[in-house]
Amino acid sequence: MGKINAIITGIGGYVPDYILTNEELSRMVDTNDEWIMTRVGIKERHILTEEGLGTSYMARKAAKQLMHKTGVDPDTIDAVIVTTSTADYKFPSTASIVLGKLGLKNAFAFDFWAACCGFLYTLDVAAAMIQCGRYKKIIVIGADKMSSVVDYKDRATCPLFGDGAAAVLVEGTEEENVGVVDSYFRADGKGLPFLHLKAGGSVSPPSHFTVDHRLHYLYQEGRTVFRYAVTNMSDDCALIAERNGLNKDNIQWVVPHQANMRIIEAVAKGETFATDWCGTFATGSVELTELNTAVAAAGTQEAIDKAKAALAAGTLQVFDTANWTYNGEHLTEYLADVQDMGDFVPETNVIIDGAFVESGEQFRSAPYFDIRIDGITEK
Repeated sequence: MGKINAIITGIGGYVPDYILTNEELSRMVDTNDEWIMTRVGIKERHILTEEGLGTSYMARKAAKQLMHKTGVDPDTIDAVIVTTSTADYKFPSTASIVLGKLGLKNAFAFDFWAACCGFLYTLDVAAAMIQCGRYKKIIVIGADKMSSVVDYKDRATCPLFGDGAAAVLVEGTEEENVGVVDSYFRADGKGLPFLHLKAGGSVSPPSHFTVDHRLHYLYQEGRTVFRYAVTNMSDDCALIAERNGLNKDNIQWVVPHQANMRIIEAVAKGETFATDWCGTFATGSVELTELNTAVAAAGTQEAIDKAKAALAAGTLQVFDTANWTYNGEHLTEYLADVQDMGDFVPETNVIIDGAFVESGEQFRSAPYFDIRIDGITEK
C-alpha cells in the first residue's frame, strides 16, 4: 500500500429557518444596519428558536444531508467528531448524541472544544487518523448554537454570531498531491482576558452571583481580537504558503474563519497591527456611538465633540472620582479582579490619578466598574 492522503469527499450543512436581520437587531440594542455593515459586514444571521433544541440537532441535520448527498453506508463510518463551543451538555459529548440519532453502529464519537480554531484542528486530527491507515471514513462536524451564549444587550458582540452546522466526510486515497497536504497551528495562551465566557466552567460554576452578573454570556474585546487576528492570520498564511512553494499568483482561494469583513479584507491586503493589548480613546481602542441627531437635543453634538477632544487630549477622564461620590465619599482606592479572570478575587487598585481606570497599559480593558454612584437610581 502506498502513502494514504486524506481528502474531503462530501459536504453537508444546516441553518435554522428563522433569520435575525440587522433591522430587527436595531430594535433590541442600540445599533443599526449601517453601523453593522460598515464594521462587520454581516446582514443577517440564522437563529435556532425552537424550544428544547440544541447544537446536536443542527449537527445531526448537517450530517444527514452529507450522508444523503454522498450515499455513504452508515455502517462504514468509523468515527464522528463534533467541534463546538456550545455543547448540548457538559457530558455526554454532542458527537455521541449525533451518532445515536444517526444510528451509526460501528463508529465512536468525541467532541473538540477549540472555539474559532475548532474546524481546522478537528480536520487535521481526522486527516491524521485517516493517514495512519487505521480508519477509513470519518465525519467531521462544526456546529454551534451561539445564540445560547450571546448577550443581546451587548451591541459589540450580538451582531456577529448566529447558529448553524456544517459536516464533511473525510476519507483516504492513494492519489498523489491531493487532500490535506500541510498544516500549521500555534497558540500563545494569552487571549483569556479578551475573548471568553466567564462562568459555567470548573473555575466559576453556575451560581446566583454568576447569573445575576450576566457572566454566562460571551465577552469580547473586539479591537484587541481584531488586531491579533489580522496580524497572526496574515503571518500564518504567508508561512504555510512559503513552506509549500505557493504565492499570491498561484493561490486561487483563501477561506478564512470569519466574524468580521474588515478582518478578511485586512488579511487580504497584508495589513499588520501592533498587538498591544490595551489602548485608550486617543489610540482608537475606544469608540463613541454616533449620535442620533433626529432625537437628540440641540447642542448635544457640540457637547460630545468637545468631550471627545478633551478625552483625546487627556484633559478629561472617564469616571473622574472628583465628580462623584460613593457612600458619601470620594474614592481614592478600589480593588478589582484584574489578574485572574476566573476567581472574582479583587486584588488590583484601579483608581489612578484620581480616575477609575478601565483600560491602560497595565490593565485589560474590561467592565469591572460595579460601584453604585450616589444620586443614581435604578428602575
